[in-house]
Amino acid sequence: MRHHILIPTDFSDNAWSAAQYAIKLYGHEPCTFYFSYAWTFLNSGARTHISQSYIDPLIDQSKEQLADVKERAVKESKNQDHKFETIYTVGSLEDCIEVSIKKHNIDLVVMGTKGATGAKKYILGSNTVSVINKVRLCPILLVPNNCTYVKPDQIAFPSDFSRFFGEDLLPITQLADMTKATINVLHIKGKDGLTEIQNTNFEMLKAHLKDYPHTFNWLPSHRTKADVIADFIKENNVKILTMINYEHSFIENIIKEPIIKKLGFKSKIPFLVIPRKD
Repeated sequence: MRHHILIPTDFSDNAWSAAQYAIKLYGHEPCTFYFSYAWTFLNSGARTHISQSYIDPLIDQSKEQLADVKERAVKESKNQDHKFETIYTVGSLEDCIEVSIKKHNIDLVVMGTKGATGAKKYILGSNTVSVINKVRLCPILLVPNNCTYVKPDQIAFPSDFSRFFGEDLLPITQLADMTKATINVLHIKGKDGLTEIQNTNFEMLKAHLKDYPHTFNWLPSHRTKADVIADFIKENNVKILTMINYEHSFIENIIKEPIIKKLGFKSKIPFLVIPRKD
């Protein structure tokens, strides 16, 4: 199976960290990596006052930078079955990502958590949050800046068992199968235990995971969910956090909360966001 992976870039260090992580994570897999850049003229209101002679060199420069990123990636890869392409588009980042996903059958988007102008006090840059909210066509792997690749032998998957489990789980089980990782399901216990629906979904999840190394972890609820999950990640040396982006799910609280201290692990490990399959 050949993987088709889209890596949006703004030529920042964080974007390159994400590219390095993707290349190493799929180091032994046949892959085509697509480096994409979305050209957007920021001062659109004043565009009539800007000459094309000013804009054209900026476009040429960004195309050269995109080509440089590709060449850098070719040198980074150790796998002859890795191919690298570039995609230069005009428009918003979200629209360009969606068009690329459809056109190139992308099965994973890998991007940095911050762009070139990311403020240190924020967990996720504004572009990243916008992509999570608007792009629902395939999973998105968010890679923190300066994240050194370590083979992900432990994966965390928080769940409240309130939803039916089906195709949503495929990105997690595929990742676990590729890396031989253990899937650690985390459930923060409520005061009244599981409802009948939660019990049904819990049993269904057990059935889905029977062929994969996994654990179920029942965690106390005396602290915030973010703190409880962060402690588990630290204590169990988890390498990747995964969540399914349901409507009104816990993930919404994370991406809406701007201050890093809210999330104890400070986004030090990659975060796989999986869109809900309806």
